[in-house]
Amino acid sequence: MEYITHTWHWSIAGFLIGLIMLTLIYFGKSFGISSNLRSLCAMTGIGKKVPFFNWDWKSQRWNFAVVIGAMIGGYVAVHYLNDASNVTLNPNTIEQLTVMGIDAPNGKILPDALFGSQVFSSVKMILILIIGGILIGFGSRYAGGCTSGHAISGMSNLQLPSLKAVIGFFIGGLIMAHFILPLIF
Repeated sequence: MEYITHTWHWSIAGFLIGLIMLTLIYFGKSFGISSNLRSLCAMTGIGKKVPFFNWDWKSQRWNFAVVIGAMIGGYVAVHYLNDASNVTLNPNTIEQLTVMGIDAPNGKILPDALFGSQVFSSVKMILILIIGGILIGFGSRYAGGCTSGHAISGMSNLQLPSLKAVIGFFIGGLIMAHFILPLIF
């Protein structure tokens, strides 16, 4: 059990991800989570009014299993396989977070200042969540997929648009972390 709860070496995790990708390629499938949002909207029948959602969502039913598995796996990992002793942050990072009013993890996976229930009592935090959600949704559709779809599936298929998208994701993340986040907090 100790082996499962501790951080795995990158080569083991990478090998397992590669194995999954080869299996999906073998069956003619492509990995991506954000496409499930389009499938969910298409299921409602809105495709009659919005052409973007007029497509065969039934061909993507297998991908719902990925989403459900990710949710179940996340729940199991947090509640049963969580070992916070191996979550360590650079002291400089903790210092920078403290300056912004974000508490150090202290054995937690996520800081309460950003992910605790108290965020719903602050108008500022609710606006950040709403605007962030809209930007993520728009960005994943504009880029033709989310970070996991492009970085894992697109890159493993050697797709140039996925390489461009991943470079854009990293640049956007760096800009957010170093310039925008300090302004918000």
